[in-house]
Amino acid sequence: MYIERLELINYRNYDSIQLDFSPKINVLIGENAQGKTNLMESLYVLSMAKSHRTANDKELIRWEADYGKIKGNIQRKYGHLPLELILSKKGKKAKVNHLEQTKLSNYIGQLNVVMFAPEDLYLVKGSPQVRRRFLDMEIGQISPVYLHDLLHFQKVLKQRNSILKQHQGKSFLKDVMFDVYTEQYIDAAVKVIRKRFQFMDLLQKWAEPIHFGISRGLEKLTVSYHSTSGIQADWSEITMKEFLEKKLIEIQRRELDRGLSLIGPHRDDLHFFVNEYDVQTYGSQGQQRTTALSLKLAEIQLIKQEVGEAPVLLLDDVLSELDDYRQSHLLNTIQGDVQTFVTTTSVNGLTHETIQHAKMFHVEHGNVVTTD
Repeated sequence: MYIERLELINYRNYDSIQLDFSPKINVLIGENAQGKTNLMESLYVLSMAKSHRTANDKELIRWEADYGKIKGNIQRKYGHLPLELILSKKGKKAKVNHLEQTKLSNYIGQLNVVMFAPEDLYLVKGSPQVRRRFLDMEIGQISPVYLHDLLHFQKVLKQRNSILKQHQGKSFLKDVMFDVYTEQYIDAAVKVIRKRFQFMDLLQKWAEPIHFGISRGLEKLTVSYHSTSGIQADWSEITMKEFLEKKLIEIQRRELDRGLSLIGPHRDDLHFFVNEYDVQTYGSQGQQRTTALSLKLAEIQLIKQEVGEAPVLLLDDVLSELDDYRQSHLLNTIQGDVQTFVTTTSVNGLTHETIQHAKMFHVEHGNVVTTD
């Protein structure tokens, strides 16, 4: 799949702009704060219906404008697909092939993207929240059902936490609604956890050989999902539910003390090991970066396997953060197969053949000039 054309109206620092892209490599060149990352972000929003930079959609709308619009013409293996997002202070509307979607979960997955930005280099050593977000965004692209289950879990979590907060400090809790929410919580949590375990198995399959190659055959990467409740990947759904129910009874006093649900998908994490050593704790910066790069390249292959088409790759100011060897490995992997967008302040030093044959876009003060 690839993006043929992008149209922005009242998006960030762009008044109105239309751009036609190469199905291979597109390089956005310009100084900082000129609009390169805004363009890259708009492609991500077109795919995911949300930004990776802010949770507030209003920030995406041009200053003093009433609305913003992102339109994309997508080429899929089955044909042409128009996508459109309209952002306003009242919310957002998503259209697929000119038809408005009642649920965003029906929109997400129409365009698959893999974003690799400088902050992704901290995927390994960052907070668990960063890694959970990575999981949720990537699984959501290939499984609309997962997005539905995740949203349901978050809703029930909020309701359960509300009751725990009301009874905070008490030694026991007897509330019929709390029991109902806890039962729903267990069902929803297990659905999310099972899907995450399945995804991690797929990710491990691709990440291990990729990491082995980047490390010149010196390192074996193992990626695992860690459940705070102690649930194991090979358990049946029934066993998981029974175990989680028992654990919640055991920790109810602690949850009442805190006024929060203390175990579940919202507190789980990913663990990374290189040659059986915890990369987050003992890995060098180079190993941590190689691990992050391996995960991103594995994402591309995983989505290609599950969807049947390669996703679009967004490299936002990340090439300058990689040494020559890792940079070459990345560009060799995507060459000719994956539509790629690269932002950079200069192409000087980017000598790889892939970049030399790219379509160039020069960005300055929200204006874009194209050169082939």
